[in-house]
Amino acid sequence: MFLAGLYSELLLASTSPARRALLDGLGLPYRPLAPEVDEVVPEGTPVLHAVAQLAERKARAVWGKNPRSLVIGADQLVSLDGQALGKPADEAAAFAQLKSLVGRSHEIATGVCVMGPGYLVTEVDVARLHVRALSDDEVRGYVSTGEWRGCAGGYRVEGRGQALFGRLEGDRTSIQGLPMQRVVRLLREAGVRFF
Repeated sequence: MFLAGLYSELLLASTSPARRALLDGLGLPYRPLAPEVDEVVPEGTPVLHAVAQLAERKARAVWGKNPRSLVIGADQLVSLDGQALGKPADEAAAFAQLKSLVGRSHEIATGVCVMGPGYLVTEVDVARLHVRALSDDEVRGYVSTGEWRGCAGGYRVEGRGQALFGRLEGDRTSIQGLPMQRVVRLLREAGVRFF
């Protein structure tokens, strides 16, 4: 058994399709659960601390109801000049966020927390992205795709959003929502067997 009798099951504290697709790639049985947590952090919290706190908060919420399981929690924030960009509320906000990124580099920080009985580790992965010089019409065209919904920064790098970027530096899986190299290492440290 891949959990080596240490845990009852593997849980993903997320219902994100992108995170599920990445975890599916490992071929491990798991169950996704909505963490149902407050995603507000105190104003002024540095981005790296915020994503770490939120990833751990999500993992703890799911683990609290499933204390024999091993849980993966994750959160992500886009940062421009040190300021976090959250998930836009509507098309106008998505346009404004994306417009602020045009022709510039920004960072995307992804926090991941793996916890189970006797195991708790939280880490943050940071990638750097450069958005192409785009016209307002191009930005509006992308926003009209709807891919911005539920995405920090107003874009989704997995779909049509790929055309927004001139350069990506870092772990692409982290940019997509779950830094898989870190996840695999943390799961191995927790006792999970992959083969």
